[in-house]
Amino acid sequence: MVFLIYQLILILIILISPLIILYRILKNKEDSVRFREKFCFFSKSRKSGKLIWFHASSVGELMSILPIINYYENKKNINQILITSTTLSSAKILKKIKLKKTIHQFFPLDLIFFSRIFLNYWKPSMAIFVESEIWPSMYKFINKRKIPLILLNARITKKTFNRWYFFKKYSLSIFKNISASYPQNIETINYLKKLKVKIIKYIGNLKFIGNPYENKKEFEKTLKSRLKKHLIWVAASTHDNEEILCAEAHMILKRKFKNLITIIIPRHINRVDKIFSDLKKKNLNIALHSSGAKDLKNVDIYLVDEYGLSENFYKISKTVFLGGSLINRGGQNPLEPARYGARILSGKNTKNFVDIYKFLKSLGISMVVNNPIDIAKSIVFKSNKNGGEKIKILGNEILRKTTIEIDKVLNNAIKKA
Repeated sequence: MVFLIYQLILILIILISPLIILYRILKNKEDSVRFREKFCFFSKSRKSGKLIWFHASSVGELMSILPIINYYENKKNINQILITSTTLSSAKILKKIKLKKTIHQFFPLDLIFFSRIFLNYWKPSMAIFVESEIWPSMYKFINKRKIPLILLNARITKKTFNRWYFFKKYSLSIFKNISASYPQNIETINYLKKLKVKIIKYIGNLKFIGNPYENKKEFEKTLKSRLKKHLIWVAASTHDNEEILCAEAHMILKRKFKNLITIIIPRHINRVDKIFSDLKKKNLNIALHSSGAKDLKNVDIYLVDEYGLSENFYKISKTVFLGGSLINRGGQNPLEPARYGARILSGKNTKNFVDIYKFLKSLGISMVVNNPIDIAKSIVFKSNKNGGEKIKILGNEILRKTTIEIDKVLNNAIKKA
């Protein structure tokens, strides 16, 4: 009954989907051509041979599996890699990375009809879903086709678990389709056990692994050249109102450091116009990254209005504030900037990354801030390379163990095929 209601809700969504899609296109949240992929009008072709399918909902999940993608890009027994996601931002980031075997499509609506079409077309040898991506219809038909299904870097919060467990019988029928699960924390292990997942093995959090597809060195060199006369710090993955708080911290620091530039990288680029307007009201001089301005002499705020550039700025900054933490959004992944030796600042709302922040605190490289004064007091202009090296060592070990586990499942599937 629950599954039937779920399908009926999706059918209703399809009926009003033209309005939803138009709204999302106008808000720059949807591709005006490629949205058709969500209805199984595919824009790429399936090659012959073995295909591995990864589904990563958004940017964070996508970034966490890039080292795994890189590993399978170099495996001769894999002919094609399919990545699906649901967000436009993740598609844009993937477009910037040069991949030989890997293609991207948007994940279809989770209707029985679309799940059948999708699997008939792509015929994956294995399906790997990342973190919290549980899709009842797709899971059901993956199992019917006897395709191994891995839940990688699995994350289930107390709130999510309670929601699933409210419909216990229905939920157990979904989670039984998972062949193997590799949770990212102890909390998730306990919830997966209660949901009767067959194989649960803890390896570690994929987010500890570094990005193998680093941005161009020429870009980094140009960036350093433009900012060499300035002291800088970065406010990344910021949400509504956090830019204002960071701007106020900048104004406090500017009294002491006249050559200070605050670099703001919003979580959602479609908010740039509003951010620009809000900061202008504080009489701050703002430079947009896309303007290519070379003279930054009188600039206060350097506003990044393109996706996929955060890593470049992390490399040259000694302090990074991560957004979604001064508001109740659960925070953002701090490992990438920490890997480059930056001090990490965040608000107290980091529930999505509790274990990671605990680890960083043990290294003495993360601090909790509550307001602009806290931020201003906590900013430093020298790095901590020791912490970054420890993260790198741990990440390499997690990558090694993860690929071994995936290979086991994949090789077993190939033998049975």
